[in-house]
Amino acid sequence: MAKASVLPLPRVGVKEYWIILVNNICVPDKIVVIEVMYNNEMVMAGLVIQDVETSVPIEASVKGKERLTYSWENLNVYATVRQGYGRRSRPTTKHILKNVTGVCRPGELLAIMGASGAGKTTLLNCLTFRSDQALKIKGKLYVNGQRVTPNLLTSRSAYVQQEDLFVGTLTVKEQLTFQANLRMDSGVSDRDRNARVEEVMVDLNLVKCANTLIGCPGVIKGISGGEMKRLAFACEVVTDPPLMFCDEPTTGLDSFMAQNIVEVMRSLTQKGKTIISTIHQPSSEVFALFDRVLLMAEGRTAFLGSTENALHFFNGMGKVCPDNYNPADFFVGNLAIVPENENDCRDFVGSVCDAFEKSSWGQDISEVAASNSKASAGSEGLKDLENTVEVAKSPYKVGWWSQFTPVLGRAIKENLRSKMVIRANLLQAIVIGILIGLIYLDQEMDQDGIQNMNGAMYIMITQTSTKSLFSVVNAFCGQLPIFLREHFNGMYRTDVYFVAKNIAEFPMTIVVPTVLISIAYFMIGLNPLAKKFFIALAVLIFVCNTATSFGVMLSCLAPNPKVALGLGSFLLIPFMVFGGFLLNSDSVPIYFIWIKYLSWFNYANEALIVNQWAGVYNISCPDESVTCLYDGESIIESLGYEEGTIGFNIGILFVLMIGLRLVAFLFLLNRTTRKSVKSYE
Repeated sequence: MAKASVLPLPRVGVKEYWIILVNNICVPDKIVVIEVMYNNEMVMAGLVIQDVETSVPIEASVKGKERLTYSWENLNVYATVRQGYGRRSRPTTKHILKNVTGVCRPGELLAIMGASGAGKTTLLNCLTFRSDQALKIKGKLYVNGQRVTPNLLTSRSAYVQQEDLFVGTLTVKEQLTFQANLRMDSGVSDRDRNARVEEVMVDLNLVKCANTLIGCPGVIKGISGGEMKRLAFACEVVTDPPLMFCDEPTTGLDSFMAQNIVEVMRSLTQKGKTIISTIHQPSSEVFALFDRVLLMAEGRTAFLGSTENALHFFNGMGKVCPDNYNPADFFVGNLAIVPENENDCRDFVGSVCDAFEKSSWGQDISEVAASNSKASAGSEGLKDLENTVEVAKSPYKVGWWSQFTPVLGRAIKENLRSKMVIRANLLQAIVIGILIGLIYLDQEMDQDGIQNMNGAMYIMITQTSTKSLFSVVNAFCGQLPIFLREHFNGMYRTDVYFVAKNIAEFPMTIVVPTVLISIAYFMIGLNPLAKKFFIALAVLIFVCNTATSFGVMLSCLAPNPKVALGLGSFLLIPFMVFGGFLLNSDSVPIYFIWIKYLSWFNYANEALIVNQWAGVYNISCPDESVTCLYDGESIIESLGYEEGTIGFNIGILFVLMIGLRLVAFLFLLNRTTRKSVKSYE
């Protein structure tokens, strides 16, 4: 390995240099020439290469790849909060971010630091268009002189979130391959994709767990917490994006692995990438790896510049970092608001932020950010940018079908490998089928048998509906955070996920009701004709799918699983009441008639009743003095139903199944809408 030492740069009266190109050829005297640009002035410097065995390229820029300068100017964020309780409460506006200006350029690793509540996460969310819809945001965001849009940002950036969310039934290699298939350009060959996956696994020490399931806590044993954090980072770097955002990527890692992650980030910046990261309590070794630091305090910028200049700036404020003391702890400690001394702390923080705005460092940042704005796109300060960013570029790297195939494949793998869920569903269907069969075993064609058979059929409808509804709510709600993250990362469209998920879940909506009715139907002694059995089976399958559609709709509507389950329990009761068994179909009050027409219980019950009793005659009656039902036609009429309506009811069940899925898709589509770029002024 070659060792390099940097010769002193010529002094040109500036505080910072911007390396924009490195010649990758070692000249005979073992000096690599670096071209350094600052304020459109070219400066020459040298790197002396010692102990050179081979020519070693130094990658501060990769030719042919985008190099992005991301700037934000006068960024303000407001939130509406209520003060007081009851009638005396009144809304007030809270100013979260206050005129925050900054820039991160190619080849820079920028760390956003600050105490809790300083605004660093809010800033990162604003920069990535992931802010809460309730927030009001004002400011300017630019990439290479172009106004930032969600599509522009998504197509060229990666976002490493703090929380690790994965499909636990995939292996590490399958997860990375899935990411590569969806996030690398369509022109990349499968061989190159696989080579990139292998390269990333080597870089992040994931080779030994490549074929290990990721796992689910408490359900499936998988990789360790450190390996999961490295996998989250690997999923983002596999696409080699020019711009990266990281939300505390070292949280939960030991000091060695944290340093390993940041070293990978630093190596990426040496290839010309732009990386912005929030960081929480970095060690001194990790802190030394950052090129620049953005210190936040009380929603304002306390400092933005190199780590060395940060120490000089605080020295001027009368705060000297002791020797052998972690600078990160020093900065955060001095900018924190101590509860016992809030007024003095806020006064000091205010003086620091004011001093930075007036300092040469603060003025330089404002000038660079302004020069990156669209209004200055023709100025001399932007002529050194290598790329003109294409604004209308789609956030998706591959087409619809190329998205659909891996998403469907993953969903099928997930279902097949969830053996515990499959066994539980089948066991539940078998047990319920046997239980219903034993309760209503061998019913006779008499007056008691009429009531018992009708009750058994309605219980099968009820059991199938409740089981399908609550199962899909738990499963679908659990997957939504993963879907939302991957969708906002530009991996696949909403309709791709929705269609693939429903296709993958469809087989179980056939198998479970088939097992249930196959056991209970003949134990009860329902109509033994084969045609009657298959019609009843079809009805129960449609019931299962309609209830599943209703559960999917609630999952897409509700903000979390608890709300979805509560809504399901609340709405299921009226549908059951107006299903035709607990209340005669002709007795429904006019003001509740709409519930009857929306209840799949009603259509399923009528279809099963007509299917069971149509064409049945000579039903025995033990006592001639009691009003009896002697044939199937009388039974059907007594319940307010009509013969010949089986096809109609099955058709309505099909319409409800499709209609509820379409409504669910619209709800899901609404949840994937990003905060409008119009909020940025």
